[in-house]
Amino acid sequence: MLNQKCRIKELAKTHSGDYVLSLAVPQRIELYYDDLAEKDLRLELSIWREKRSLNANAYFHLLVGKIAEKAKLGNDEVKFTMVLEYGAVMTDNDGAKVGVKLPSSVDVKRIYPYAKWFDERTENGKAFNCYIIYKQTHTLDTAEMSRLINGVVYEAKELGIETETPEQLARIISLWEAGK
Repeated sequence: MLNQKCRIKELAKTHSGDYVLSLAVPQRIELYYDDLAEKDLRLELSIWREKRSLNANAYFHLLVGKIAEKAKLGNDEVKFTMVLEYGAVMTDNDGAKVGVKLPSSVDVKRIYPYAKWFDERTENGKAFNCYIIYKQTHTLDTAEMSRLINGVVYEAKELGIETETPEQLARIISLWEAGK
C-alpha cells in the first residue's frame, strides 16, 4: 500500500463520463507502476498531516509530569486523563468512531490504555461495558497533538504551573503545522 504526500494537479471528464484525476507525487512512483497499472485500486483522499514532532511529545510529557507532581498523582494517571479529555478518538477507514464492548469482568486497561467507558449493557443475562477508544499519543498528527497540548497547557495554568507564553506556543504549533 502506498501512503504518501501528493497534490491534485488536474481533473478531467472523459467522453464516457468517468473522471481522470492527475496527481503530482514526489516519490518514485514508477517503482510501483507495473504492479498497480490497470488494476482496480482503492483511493482514499484526505488532507496530509505530518506526524507530531518529538518536541511536541516531550513538551506534553513535561507538562504531564508537572501536573502530576502538583496534584500529587501518578504520571500515568494524569496522561490517561489528558488523553481522554483532549486527545483524538480513534476512527476506522470510513471515519466512524471506534469502540469496544467487553464483558464487565474484563479490565479494559489490560487490553488498551486509552478507553473511555460510556455505557453498560446486558445481553442474554451477561453484563458488558462499552468503551470509546482514543488514539495513543505517538499516533497523533500535528493538529491532534496541538489540541492535546493546548488542553494540557490549560490544565497546567489552572494549577498555577508555568507554561510557554502564548507567543511561544503559537510559534511551536505553527512549526508543527507548517508541514500540513
